[in-house]
Amino acid sequence: AGPLALARDLLAEGEEPFFVLNSDVICEFPFAALARFHRQHGGEGSLVVTRVEEPAKYGVVVIEPDTGRICRFVEKPRVFVSNKINAGLYIFSPGILKRIQLRPTSIEKEIFPAMAQEGQLYAMELQGFWMDIGQPKDFLTGMCMYLQALRAQHPEKLHSGPGVVGNVLVDPSAKIGANCVIGPNVTIGAGVVVEDGVRIKRCTVLQGARIRSHSWLESCIVGWSCSVGQWVR
Repeated sequence: AGPLALARDLLAEGEEPFFVLNSDVICEFPFAALARFHRQHGGEGSLVVTRVEEPAKYGVVVIEPDTGRICRFVEKPRVFVSNKINAGLYIFSPGILKRIQLRPTSIEKEIFPAMAQEGQLYAMELQGFWMDIGQPKDFLTGMCMYLQALRAQHPEKLHSGPGVVGNVLVDPSAKIGANCVIGPNVTIGAGVVVEDGVRIKRCTVLQGARIRSHSWLESCIVGWSCSVGQWVR
């Protein structure tokens, strides 16, 4: 939370609420709904929660069902108290900045419990998919979930054509050669070149990468401007 104190002067301008996001989560990011929810309850902060199947692995959020007000946080509960966890999306009123000092501060452990005790923190449940993508294997799982959501809501944004299998997202500036099979669950970034005869499955290929001919890639993240050689497996 310390960096919020660094931006105090900017965030406090106009008294408008502001969003804060964890950078390692993926979901449908319900910004408009979260802003409405925040204005309706009038508290100092709102966070998004998501349901999990095994709450004992997480710190859970205990919520007053009628109002959405957060009662308390319980770290890795041994008995069931809630199956909702912090999804890493927040909206705050500028008043929260008075709570945050210019030092290393854990917003979850130091700021949120005090706000909950004062009745100033509320939770909105996320609809749709959510994934913590901080690890490479989880990044690929999150990518698959995102593509599935895109298929359901905006199928016209997905790539189609010869050699495309399942959910595939390709930047318009990317070039794909002849006799390639791409998919399912592949994203190809801007300026990527995929040469002839390449097979790509369950991969993210980032901007500027080049996949040389007759390579086979599965469950990979190909970095920015990287090159994968011919016949690589």
